[in-house]
Amino acid sequence: MEPRILKDTIALPYQWALGPVNTRFFQEFKERRIFGTRCPKCGRVLVPARAFCARCFVPLDEWVQVRDEGTIKTWTYVAYSYVGQPMQPPYVSALIQLDGADTAIPHLVAGFDLSNLEEVRARIRVGTRVRAVWREDTEGTILDIRYFEPV
Repeated sequence: MEPRILKDTIALPYQWALGPVNTRFFQEFKERRIFGTRCPKCGRVLVPARAFCARCFVPLDEWVQVRDEGTIKTWTYVAYSYVGQPMQPPYVSALIQLDGADTAIPHLVAGFDLSNLEEVRARIRVGTRVRAVWREDTEGTILDIRYFEPV
């Protein structure tokens, strides 16, 4: 007997309890501000904010505002579709180290024609400076930053 294959789509609705640190982190987005937490032992500023330093294992309670500009640390060009994408391809996903932070935050890079890979490669590199493009109506989510654009 031949094995049968059943194809279907499964949706997984969920709720995510942010906790006090992520709640504060995203509340600041409503005012178009980005904050991280500073480790009292090693001095690193962690963005997104965290409750403890994974390097030093100490609690973090000092909040530090960082700029909404930074540097691309790594990036990828996404040209294919799959379920759950943040936008229709093509798009660029990058790790961005914001000025004043010691860690990087994942987000989208856009603001120019992404349909030509060669043009994208000419404009985006490790080390490219970018700045946040904020939504007009902020809600306190990561999507309050629509994308980062090259400076």
